[in-house]
Amino acid sequence: MTQEFAVVPARPYVYALPGFAMLAALIGLGFVAYRGEPKIAWLLPCLLLAAFMIVWIVRRNRVWLEDGRLRILAGLNRRTIGIGELDLAGARIVDLAEHTSLKPFLKVMATRLPGYNAGHFRLRDRSKAFVLVTDHSKVLLLPEKSGRKLLLSLERPQALLDALQRLADRRIGG
Repeated sequence: MTQEFAVVPARPYVYALPGFAMLAALIGLGFVAYRGEPKIAWLLPCLLLAAFMIVWIVRRNRVWLEDGRLRILAGLNRRTIGIGELDLAGARIVDLAEHTSLKPFLKVMATRLPGYNAGHFRLRDRSKAFVLVTDHSKVLLLPEKSGRKLLLSLERPQALLDALQRLADRRIGG
């Protein structure tokens, strides 16, 4: 059985960034074309493709439970982890403005835009984490027994935490 958990959508300004970049590129290409440099016109389709790719990456977020595993799709990155690998006793919902040591700091293999962090990061406390953060105010922190962390921006983070706890209880009891 599959149970899906809604990710907090990225703020509208995250989608505006590729639009502003495209507008600047179009203005620049217009000036180049006006000056009679048609050789550079091939950049326009490349810039359009890049803008669409950024929007696609930012919208490609999903968190779900399936077959006793937590599956996360975060932009170009994905992570699957068994329930038994999580330290549910240490899980909690945090505000990254208060817990600054948990903020994503260094990208390892990730996508970072203002208001959007997805993928593998080092946090400010130097620990490793897989991150899908679109809203810093309510982030589900799921520590792994290996020492790594998961940080997830969900619309209802407590619902995922409760579902994980039920699965863990069922595994212990059954």
